[in-house]
Amino acid sequence: MSTQDPISNMLTIIRNGQLAKKNSIIIFYSKIKYAILNIILKEGYIKNFYMFKEKKINKIVVHLKYFLNNPVITEIVRISKPGLRIYKSYKEFPIIKSGLGVLIISTSLGLLSDKMARINKVGGELICYIF
Repeated sequence: MSTQDPISNMLTIIRNGQLAKKNSIIIFYSKIKYAILNIILKEGYIKNFYMFKEKKINKIVVHLKYFLNNPVITEIVRISKPGLRIYKSYKEFPIIKSGLGVLIISTSLGLLSDKMARINKVGGELICYIF
């Protein structure tokens, strides 16, 4: 069964895993999911993740992070959807939770956090934000 929006599906799996207090979750592999998880890892919202192959299908195991028995990720929201793409210049990026959150953007340089996109002065499609 295929999903219409695999990125939104991944974000929902992460959100539900955190609410259920799971230590790790498993999602199907794609290059964009791997890149999003790489940004989330660099920003400190998850412990670790790795890829493995099961019956010729690549999957990713994500180890979720908790602080004082509460999830580190309190909010994870998809912005641009398949039916409505949202593009912004680096000057127009919204500030997420007074600068405490992270905005993930698909740019010509690849997937970047809002901080890196502002440094490189590139705009693009707003994928999601995490707080």
